[in-house]
Amino acid sequence: MNIIEYADRELAAIDLANVIAGDLESALFTHDRASLAVPGGTTPGPIFDVLCAADLDWSRVHVFATDERWVPQNDPRSNAGLIASRLLTGRAAAATLLPFYAPAQEPESVLPEIEAQLAPELPVSVLLLGMGVDMHTASLFPGVAGLAEALSEDAPVLSVLRPEGVPETRVSLSAWVLNGAMSKHLVIFGADKRAALERARKLSPEEAPVRAVLDEMTIHWAE
Repeated sequence: MNIIEYADRELAAIDLANVIAGDLESALFTHDRASLAVPGGTTPGPIFDVLCAADLDWSRVHVFATDERWVPQNDPRSNAGLIASRLLTGRAAAATLLPFYAPAQEPESVLPEIEAQLAPELPVSVLLLGMGVDMHTASLFPGVAGLAEALSEDAPVLSVLRPEGVPETRVSLSAWVLNGAMSKHLVIFGADKRAALERARKLSPEEAPVRAVLDEMTIHWAE
């Protein structure tokens, strides 16, 4: 695990976007296509704003979320919707978005079809993750229903998780998929998240799910 510290968040976003662009370029140099898995939320937005202008053959890049709420893409809470509007614009509009959601009451009934689309994308070429102060990453929350299965080496590509107190079921890339990405980046901002990361390194993945994906991870941090 390597930690890179930045003077401020704007510089972190610019530098990380350039690093990801370089990783994608390297992947495209040796493969017909590259896969990019990214989170939703507010943190990656400024990164997307820079990355979307990268001079790449975006038509060979397949993009998908690290995790998704079980809502249609036009729902304001959809990660795929955020990625489509914030990242897949400008030059990056030529990339292909692979959504996790399909019209169904529960994800289990359509998950095999979604996983079949993702299987050719593995291992993920470039992975960007965030982390909460509770040490969750993607939708792998401490204590969430489905976490043990998601952390298992025998887990399917996608895991279904049902956090208490939130309206939507979550679908997330399983821990082994996240940890097996070829190039891995975790972006965290603020002293509280830096402290949480240090705590996570001493805990089990069940207690701190981010711990399950830290192998050869590059951490990008700014106050």
